[in-house]
Amino acid sequence: MSLYTTIHLHNVPENREGEYADWFDGKHRADISRLRGFLQADRYELTPEQIMPDIPQPWRFMSVYEFDYPTPEIDLPALAPLLAEARDAGMVDDSDESERIHSYAMYSDWKFSPNHQAGQPFSGVSIILANFVAGREPEYHQWYDDVHMPEVSRVPGKVGMKRGRLADLQVEPRRYCPGSDLVFCAQQTDDLLFTVRDFSARARGVSPSGVAFQPRSSAGSVARTVHYFRKVSGDRFWSDGIAYDGDLAVYPEDFARPANS
Repeated sequence: MSLYTTIHLHNVPENREGEYADWFDGKHRADISRLRGFLQADRYELTPEQIMPDIPQPWRFMSVYEFDYPTPEIDLPALAPLLAEARDAGMVDDSDESERIHSYAMYSDWKFSPNHQAGQPFSGVSIILANFVAGREPEYHQWYDDVHMPEVSRVPGKVGMKRGRLADLQVEPRRYCPGSDLVFCAQQTDDLLFTVRDFSARARGVSPSGVAFQPRSSAGSVARTVHYFRKVSGDRFWSDGIAYDGDLAVYPEDFARPANS
């Protein structure tokens, strides 16, 4: 069996968001669930809170499909006609050719931190379309697995991570992807601004928690984009504060207050 994740980055024509949502949680979810190896499907909407607010955010929505395929060469192409239904029905706005569908062969399943509240839904996810420096791939993976994945997943509200490599096998439309690797992070937080700010603070060594990230490995390319999304599909949503295995009392009350408030 082979773990695969497909992300569908897309926009929806104005006033058809509700129609798309009903289709996704109705007929589409039922059809997808009958595919071999199906594990999960959810849909997310871009959030105002971003760790890299100056980079382009071309997509308002992202659908995520997770599979454990018996035979990827046979099973992955079966996803294509089901995704094409929305496009054929005019529910995908591709007027600027921004639609992207990227499939990844995952290095592992989710690796959760002690923050994770098992059995509860994610509040949202973030993705990094990432790259490593040529000739330094083993060093890059070692740093991610042994250093960066554990430290990121301990940030308040961040609960887990998994990573994958852009697969040779893709479905239409086959368009440019700026990253060879996917970094897929899960959140359980009702205050994403708090989570994003403490991530940044830990990276700079100024978090009220006293926790500082290790220096970023030079094996990781700076050519990467980061995108945060909130969960908008299904009937279960996160509503239990900020998942954290530490003490939130060390943070000042105005820690996550917007700078202009």
